[in-house]
Amino acid sequence: MEKKKTLVIGASENKERYSNMAVQKLISHKQPVVALGAKKGKIGDTIIETEKIPLTDIDTVTLYINPARQPAYYSYILSLHPKRIIFNPGTENEELEMLAKKQGVATMEACTLVLLSTGQY
Repeated sequence: MEKKKTLVIGASENKERYSNMAVQKLISHKQPVVALGAKKGKIGDTIIETEKIPLTDIDTVTLYINPARQPAYYSYILSLHPKRIIFNPGTENEELEMLAKKQGVATMEACTLVLLSTGQY
């Protein structure tokens, strides 16, 4: 499987959260992962960042924050020039999709966990 450095936005230490499961599944699939969340913490050995730190080589941004909270991240996400943005169930956002497409960023409404499980990541 090709390495796709992934930024998980909305990461949480709560093991019942899909963002937590996604970080763990990305790690188990040997994908480089960066976690960004509201609270500092760790998922396995991955530190949850709370600041929008500069990143390079981001292939995929996968969202786990509701659309009302996304505008604060628009410029940050687009500044990373990801190849794609995955809108997980409940995060669909037409405005961000349009902004991304204008910059040539692919978008998909999908579940990161399903994509990983089915080899479509």
